Amino acid sequence: MNNIKIKIEALRTELREHNHNYYVLDNPIISDYDFDIKLKELQALEEAHPEFHDATSPTLRVGGEVTKNFNTVVHNQRMYSLDNSYSLEDLQDWETRVKKMVDGDISYTCELKYDGASISLTYENGNLLRAVTRGDGFQGDEVTANIKTIKSVPLQLKGNYPPKFDIRGEIVLPFDGFIKMNEERIANDEEPYKNPRNTASGSLKLQDSAEVAKRPLECLLYNLTGENLGVQNQFESLERARQMGFKVPNEAKLCLSIDDVFQFINHWDKARHNLPYETDGVVVKVNNLYQQDELGYTAKAPRWAMAYKFKAEQVSTKLNEITYQVGRTGAITPVANLEPVALAGTIVKRASLHNADQIEKLDIRINDDVFVEKGGEIIPKIIAVDLSKRPLNSQPTQYITACPECQTVLERLEGEAKHFCPNYNGCNPQVIGRIQHYISRKAMDIEGLGGETVALLVNENLITNYADLYTLTKEQVLPLERMAEKSAENLVNGIEASKQIPFDRVLFGIGIRFVGETVAKKLAKHYKSIDALASASIENLEKVDEIGIRIAESVVAFFASEENRETIQRLKAYGLQLEISAEKLANQTNTLEGKSFVVSGVFTQVSRTELKKLIEDNGGKNVSSISSKTDFVVAGDKMGPSKKEKAEKLNVPLISEVQFLEMLQ
Repeated sequence: MNNIKIKIEALRTELREHNHNYYVLDNPIISDYDFDIKLKELQALEEAHPEFHDATSPTLRVGGEVTKNFNTVVHNQRMYSLDNSYSLEDLQDWETRVKKMVDGDISYTCELKYDGASISLTYENGNLLRAVTRGDGFQGDEVTANIKTIKSVPLQLKGNYPPKFDIRGEIVLPFDGFIKMNEERIANDEEPYKNPRNTASGSLKLQDSAEVAKRPLECLLYNLTGENLGVQNQFESLERARQMGFKVPNEAKLCLSIDDVFQFINHWDKARHNLPYETDGVVVKVNNLYQQDELGYTAKAPRWAMAYKFKAEQVSTKLNEITYQVGRTGAITPVANLEPVALAGTIVKRASLHNADQIEKLDIRINDDVFVEKGGEIIPKIIAVDLSKRPLNSQPTQYITACPECQTVLERLEGEAKHFCPNYNGCNPQVIGRIQHYISRKAMDIEGLGGETVALLVNENLITNYADLYTLTKEQVLPLERMAEKSAENLVNGIEASKQIPFDRVLFGIGIRFVGETVAKKLAKHYKSIDALASASIENLEKVDEIGIRIAESVVAFFASEENRETIQRLKAYGLQLEISAEKLANQTNTLEGKSFVVSGVFTQVSRTELKKLIEDNGGKNVSSISSKTDFVVAGDKMGPSKKEKAEKLNVPLISEVQFLEMLQ
């Protein structure tokens, strides 16, 4: 029996190595036939001896596991978006900002930006633990069974590796595989797929992993995430990932200056067309991980990275009609309805015209031939009119004066770009839009309730605002279109479960104009309860970190409405979380209120991230650069000399980690 176990383990080791050679290194040393013979031999041995089961066996890559519901998993560390640049001047401005914030020479790692579906892989003790989609950056869907079928994803790592870590990357579909898939679909009288990126993304959520296994997907990795990774810079981390068995593109380059970065970009702007995958730009990262830590993050993106987007593809087509959409805040958005045209892998039929000023600026008219491109390769936009083809009888576009939905006369406030419909509670798209926002993933995330169902509920007069959701019964929703017994139960249960969503997300969900996700967190943290926020004056609100006059006026106007106050009272009566929980409050104080801190250097008792959190939890404000308004610099080991010099010049006190922790006591 021991001999059989040895034989099984030897075959697994050999097949893993052949998989790595073929799918990662692109350098097979045995034929496909020989590989298949060995795989079948291993399958037969494993079937005969289930006691030697191994979740990382190469035989398990064929799929077969069916996932009905994909569990939502919170990322160990947030998956941020990247800020985009569209010119070399943008990159130079970014470099200038970086140099103001960190000391010493700065080098950059340049990597191609592959167009696929983002993924986060977690490894523990060298084995793949889970795979999670990007989702909203804070949490995503677990798709481990599907990812295991991708041959370039190692189920078991090679060499030395950290005990537990995440690695981020992109699931892509190579052009050759995409073409072959479409040839097969056409031969079977099936609709061909539109483009590789959408096909790769859709593959991750297929319920049958055996179907995913049939698709020639690849996983390109680019970012190690976690503690004690044993690397000092980004370029070194890419090589470390290769040594562990990951497929890391070889095109990445270490650049010692911004001029080297420009050369890399100019080369790949042309050479990218010879690559086997879709690419839409270059990601430039500050190479030194310590400098990355110093630079930190904005609310949405790392300050130490910038995506340079290649010039978007442009096409010409005809503008057939301009229609107008009403958003949840009443804002009117004009939409160009176009003669369908292929652009960057999709068929484009519509493009936003933004506002009346944009229409006037471009002098866009019905029946014009227009040039369309995809902003950031995603959103179609009209960039110009082909005046040489304009009909002689063409008439300038007259912007509408009444709401297209409820016929209320539109208004436009001074300094505002958009017209809006003031019929807040009587305009159906506004009512539906507000409730759809309330149930969205970053707000209340109500399971079993989607945007289409919200529209049905409003149109059937079952609800008129989001507070009405909490009065719905299973019997009321069952008659709705496509609503079965189980889905009706899930909807009502999902609404009930939303009563446990924390205050900051409820505040975001109620849809106060200009109060986005980040602002909602700041207001919740500062005021602690909806009652305290509702009674705040404009002057009081403006004292809150990053709250300007426009947000302050919007918050006051929201709570000045009697209907809004009644809705909030109903939410309170239904048991929603409209104040910060006692548990959270126990960890927060006002000890540092009104004080701003710059954190710089390496610390021993707490990490930089924990130190910044302590500042915020105790009412202080983290700022990225030293100015005369900075109250303290928390100085750790290896703090840059220029920061120290600037602090001394401006008489900003330098305090140690120990002194800071004493302030909290």
